[in-house]
Order: sequence, then structure tokens, then C-alpha cells
Amino acid sequence: MGFIENLNWRYATKKFDGRKLPPDIVEKILAAIQMAPSSFGLQPFHVTVIEDKKLRESLKPHAWGQEKIVSCSHLLVFSADSKTTKRTEDYLKLAAEAGRTDITEDPEYDYLKEVKKYIEGIGPEWPAKQAYIALGFAMAACADLKIDSCPIEGFKPAAFKEILKLPSNLDPKALLAIGYRSSDDTHVKLTKLRFSKKDLFDFR
Repeated sequence: MGFIENLNWRYATKKFDGRKLPPDIVEKILAAIQMAPSSFGLQPFHVTVIEDKKLRESLKPHAWGQEKIVSCSHLLVFSADSKTTKRTEDYLKLAAEAGRTDITEDPEYDYLKEVKKYIEGIGPEWPAKQAYIALGFAMAACADLKIDSCPIEGFKPAAFKEILKLPSNLDPKALLAIGYRSSDDTHVKLTKLRFSKKDLFDFR
């Protein structure tokens, strides 16, 4: 099957069968997240990968009791990083180590200044937008690998942040449950509904 066919195969899996994903498959999904594009290349997000079932059980009540929080193989928590200045400084160090003089030594372009100006213009939601791009890449990778997934926004970010002991700069924005669909997940039999291309696109 090709990529588009695999996207058609995927659906928001409501019930997983509890089986664990092989470590190499998990690594491929994480690699897709790592390679996801982001503004200025800063990747102002962090992903907490939760395999521990007891920990997921403690999170479940703060996600309206959704069973897939526990029945999936791994739960990925995508958090936005609000410390954008530090992230930019760290990126400049990374660029220097890699010999990227186009970033670090351009006399006509002050990278740190330009990033700050851009982020101030976009607003505080900018890191969250970047986290969602990474989430999309993770879902696409799962589909391409024929791994089931379900994005989740129905959870209490503050409770997740407290339970996971995340630092003050990381704010949970979205979850992704990954694993194998249960044979009795009735949603797999439902017709996939999508608006037509005519509805979604126009050409200029």
C-alpha cells in the first residue's frame, strides 16, 4: 500500500488491544517527530513518551476516563516550550557545533533578534502550533507503518503537568495514543467521512 492508501486505512482508534509496539517501531515514530519541520528549526516542544501502565492509569481520570489512555501501547504527550529565547540560544549553539556559519556568522542577519521579533509578532501560541506540526508527522508515520493511533485533546493539561512533574516552561497541548487496534473496536467498520476536494480546496 502507498502513503495515501495508508492514510485512508488509518482512523482515530478508540480501543487498543494492549499489545506492546516493538522498540524499533517506536523509534521510527519518534524519528518522524524529530524530523518534523518547525519555524526557524527551533522545535519548541517536548514529547513525553509514556509506556508505564500504572502511570497511564493515574492519568486516565484526567482524560475523562478514556480507556485508550491505558489500552494503547504508548502515550505521547506533546508539550509546548514557552522558553523560546533559551531555545533559540540553544539552537545557535547547535548550529555553531555543526559549523552552520550561515546561521551563526551572517553579518546581515541577527538570528536571535529576528526570531524574537517574529515570535513576539505571532504570540504565545506559537510553540503550540509547532507541537501540532510534530503531532501530524507522528500520525502520518504511524499510518505509513500501519500502526494505529488516536490524537487526544480531551484531557486536563494542568493535571497532566503536575502528575508528570513537567518543568514550568512545558505545557501539555495534545496527546497521541499509539498501538494496535482491538478486534472489537466497532469504529473500524465505520465509513470514513471526509469533505470533498471541491469543498476543501480552491485554485487561484
